Amino acid sequence: MARKKTQAPQTPVTPAEVTQQPITETIEKNYMPYVMSVIVSRAIPEIDGFKPSHRKLLYTMYKMGLLTGHRTKSANVVGQTMKLNPHGDMAIYETMVRLTRGNEALLHPLIDSKGSFGKVYSRDMAFAASRYTEVKLDAISAEIFGGIDKNAVDFTDNYDNTMKEPVLLPTAFPNILVSPNMGIAVGMASQICSFNLAEVCDGTIAVLKNEETTTEELLDIIKAPDFSGGANLIYDRNALRAIYETGRGNVVLRSRYVYDKEAGCIDVTEIPYSTSIEVIMKKLTDMIKAGALREVTDVRDEIDLNGFKLTLDLRRGADPDKLMAKLFKKTPLQDSFSCNFNILIDGSPRQLGLRGIIDEWIRFRMDCLRREYAFDLGKKEEKLHLLRGLEKILGDVDLAIRIIRETQKEKDVIRNLMQGFLIDEIQAEFIAEIKLRHLNQEYITQRTKEIHSLKKEIDELRALIESEKKLKNRIVKQLERIKAAYGQPRKTKLIYEDFAEQYTEESFIENYGVKLVLTKEGYFKKITLPSFRMSDEQALKPGDEVLQIEDAENVSELLFVTNQQKIYKAKASEFETKKSSVLGDYIPSKFGFADGERVMAVKPITAYEQNHYFVYIFENGRGIRVPISSYETKSSRKKLVGAYSAASPLVAAFYETEPFHLLLVNNEGRAIYIHSSQIPEKATRTAAGAALFSLKENQRIVDATRTPEVHYEDYEKCKRIKLPNFGITVTKK
Repeated sequence: MARKKTQAPQTPVTPAEVTQQPITETIEKNYMPYVMSVIVSRAIPEIDGFKPSHRKLLYTMYKMGLLTGHRTKSANVVGQTMKLNPHGDMAIYETMVRLTRGNEALLHPLIDSKGSFGKVYSRDMAFAASRYTEVKLDAISAEIFGGIDKNAVDFTDNYDNTMKEPVLLPTAFPNILVSPNMGIAVGMASQICSFNLAEVCDGTIAVLKNEETTTEELLDIIKAPDFSGGANLIYDRNALRAIYETGRGNVVLRSRYVYDKEAGCIDVTEIPYSTSIEVIMKKLTDMIKAGALREVTDVRDEIDLNGFKLTLDLRRGADPDKLMAKLFKKTPLQDSFSCNFNILIDGSPRQLGLRGIIDEWIRFRMDCLRREYAFDLGKKEEKLHLLRGLEKILGDVDLAIRIIRETQKEKDVIRNLMQGFLIDEIQAEFIAEIKLRHLNQEYITQRTKEIHSLKKEIDELRALIESEKKLKNRIVKQLERIKAAYGQPRKTKLIYEDFAEQYTEESFIENYGVKLVLTKEGYFKKITLPSFRMSDEQALKPGDEVLQIEDAENVSELLFVTNQQKIYKAKASEFETKKSSVLGDYIPSKFGFADGERVMAVKPITAYEQNHYFVYIFENGRGIRVPISSYETKSSRKKLVGAYSAASPLVAAFYETEPFHLLLVNNEGRAIYIHSSQIPEKATRTAAGAALFSLKENQRIVDATRTPEVHYEDYEKCKRIKLPNFGITVTKK
């Protein structure tokens, strides 16, 4: 019988065995190394314009000899890159895809490609597997590696210490500003837009020639970001100035399109760099399903070998320009690119403006050239040293031959040559290695002729290394050559905000004349003119009466004045048209009035005109004229509070375009007939106004009307020029 296995009892962990550690120490020891690794070694680009993954890939291709010659399979490059980058083949391949000409993500692709590499403007267009595609370095990559084999930059060990890789690449142009770069680290991010290569070269040259170059001058040279996807950039110089100075801000990109009148469709040919065709199509189809895009019958992706195309079929009669203005407002066909110029400088992240980036790149590039020229100087000095030794045997070649021939042991040849000609070991080694056929007067004379030219080249290199001005001139010449070789016209066109068509709701509202009817009880009707002419008798609730009838347009803005110091704003188009035979919309319910709140007046306006006023008459006999411009708001606010003074209840509100007469009547039947120009204007909405009617105790204003002939007799005798006034008795009809 098998014995039953027993499990050894586990010893419980006692609280005394738990190591206590402050949270600050945990963060410092465990979290901060990870944070720094992500920032420094993964997500944030350095001054050469590359992240480590880009740099490892490009350097591998350079060492594979892919700067010249034929393309090789992408899989081959990916495999070789894994010697420097151990993060997996797909991560490396995706990095490669973005740098290729086929993907169209860069203004100046660094990799020449053959095969399907997807497109930057399509999220779903997949790239082919690495075994099918082929790559080599593009011609412009030669400007990235110049001097790398001459100690221009530092090298470090790879992850397993079997190879060396460059810490930076010695780019001969400010690639950091030419190639767009995005990365998210821990607690910080970087988003660098691309600029036109020719403009960047010109801007850098301007700074190299004049350190006092201002941001305004840079704005004139480097006009704005330039994206590989083209599109239009709405030019805002103030926003660009902020980006150039601080490294943060937004630029607004707008799609480019053509209207095919015969086919009745719009072809969108370029979209903002920050979006994709799938995102745009989803938004368009959602709008069509919701009935918010009645002008469009169909949306199609027509990307083909000729490039990008998004087609919108229009209904007959649709205005293409107005439609696109609407789509720019409501869809990603207009999008913004958020700039955040966060760059690693000497291993530390820094947020720099455009001028700061150019200055740091110039410093970096000058250091690369110094190191490269110092390498050349060392080689030439080494060669000169050897030739000086050769020069010493020129006077007696036979002695050199005799020393070598008569020396018994090979190891003594160098020592004997050193003693015979007073040269050092290096020079003696060089002479000893010369072939016997070259130990003649002619060969040695020809070689030593180089001494003069070498001395001249060495002096020039020393002067170049020591002179900041000469180094800058050298950089200027390189930039001029690169601009001439690789510069191209801007792909992103600039359009000024004043000339960019803006979307307004009114553009899509059918406009026609209407009559507006408001009753004392707060019922409101919008009636078309034909309907109003057919029947001008209004349906009312028992005891209600018409307060106002106003002429308006369907696009007019309506201002509803209430008895609780508020003005409600609405568009006439928001109300359905009614017939005279119905009561209409109940305004307190539509706007959610407070208890006891009621409409005192309504006024349709199309613009907040100068010299137009609201005239308010209060129970305490005071009145005020408030400019209509006081109620203009930039945002689409629906309710304004504090529209007028709360010191006394409101009796009536009038809208004044031209001065008019009005009759004020108190509760004892006394009245004054005044001109509105006698009422003072106040810029402050809540001012109490001026006294118009002198009232005794328990007297108050109960009526104010512009049409006294309707309700009162002999009202004209109440005209009073001097205010305030006690008025005289008026007879009610």
